[in-house]
Amino acid sequence: MTGDGTRSVRAGLPDPVAHEPTLPGPVFAAHFHLPGEATGPYTYGRDTNPTWTHLERAIADLESPDESAEAIVFASGMAAISAVLLSQARAGDTVVLPDDGYQALPLVREQLEAYGIEVRTAPTADDAQLAHLDGARLLWIETPSNPGLDVCDVRRLARAAHDAGTLVAVDNTLATPLGQRPLDLGADFAVASGTKGLTGHGDLLLGYVVCRDADLAARVRKWRKVVGAIPGPMEAWLAHRSLATLHLRADRQAANALALAEALAERAEVTGLRYPGLPSDPSYRLACAQMRRFGCVVSFDLPDRGFAERFLDALRLVDDATSFGSVRSTAERRGRWGGDAVGEGFIRFSVGAEDAPDLIADVERALDEAGKQRP
Repeated sequence: MTGDGTRSVRAGLPDPVAHEPTLPGPVFAAHFHLPGEATGPYTYGRDTNPTWTHLERAIADLESPDESAEAIVFASGMAAISAVLLSQARAGDTVVLPDDGYQALPLVREQLEAYGIEVRTAPTADDAQLAHLDGARLLWIETPSNPGLDVCDVRRLARAAHDAGTLVAVDNTLATPLGQRPLDLGADFAVASGTKGLTGHGDLLLGYVVCRDADLAARVRKWRKVVGAIPGPMEAWLAHRSLATLHLRADRQAANALALAEALAERAEVTGLRYPGLPSDPSYRLACAQMRRFGCVVSFDLPDRGFAERFLDALRLVDDATSFGSVRSTAERRGRWGGDAVGEGFIRFSVGAEDAPDLIADVERALDEAGKQRP
C-alpha cells in the first residue's frame, strides 16, 4: 500500500509514453473521429473526454484506494450533489438531509419537494438523522458540517440506513479524501465540491461523485449526460495537476488550522470555537475515529456584527471572501448571506498555507484592533 503523498502525486497518470508529458494536456474536442461503424471510448464531448478520464481515475484512487470505484466529474459541486439526489430519488420517495449543512441545501430541498419528493431534515450532531430513516430512499450526510463543524458517526448512520434499505451519500468536501473516506465508512456515494480543498487554489469550479456500485454510478453518469453538467477540459486538467500537492496542502493547512484554533481558544472575545482536531472540541473523539486529517476550516463567534466586520477589515494576510480550502487564507462573516443558523458575529475561517506564526499574529492584531474600536 502506498502513502497519501505517493498516491496524490501519481493518481490517475497514464502509462508512460516516450517523449510525451507525464500528464497529457487538456483535450479540447466537441467530437472525435468515428470512421465507419467503429465505436470507442470517445465519441462526443458531452459524454466523455480523455482529460476527464485521467482525473476521474485519480479521484477514484484517492477516495477508494483499496477497492475498485468509479468517479464522475461535474462542472461544480452543486451539479454533483444534484446528480446524486435527482438520479436516485423519484416522486413519492423520501430523502433525509441535514438541516445545518451547506447553504444551498434549502434550495435543493425546494426543488426536491417540487418534484414530489418528501424531504426530512435533522441536525448533524448526535446522529440525529437516525430518527428519520424509516422508508427513506436516500440519506444525505455532511460531516464535518459546513459551517458549524459538527461531526456525525458515518459508520453508525450507514449501518442503520442500509438496514432500512436506504442509500447513503456523504458530502466529503471539507475533509477531502485525504481526511476521510466515506466509502470505507459504509457510504454508497462520496460527493464533493472539487472547488475547495481538493484543488486548493481558488481558481476553478468542479464537483465529483464516487461510488463502488456500477449501477449507481451509471445512473449518476446518465444524469450528467442528460443535463450536460460537464466540466471544461481546462478545469479538469488544472484539477488533476493540483492533486499532486494535495497531501502537502492538506498537512500544512490542518497544522495551521490547529495552531490557529489553539490561539483563538486563549482569546476572551472568541466564543463558540469549533475545530474537530482540537482536543477540547465536542466532536474530537468521534472525528479521530473516522478522520485522518481534520481539514482547514475553523469557526467561531465574535461579540457582534460590528466587531466581526472590524476584525475582517483589519486582517492583512486573510482575504474577506467566501468558499474555503485555498492555499490563501480567507474568512467571512457567514451571516451576511442569510440561510445559516449562525449569529451575526459568526466567522468561518479557512486556514491557508501561510507560515502559522505570521497568520496567528495577523489574527491576534486584528482582534485587538476590532476590540479597541468597539463603541
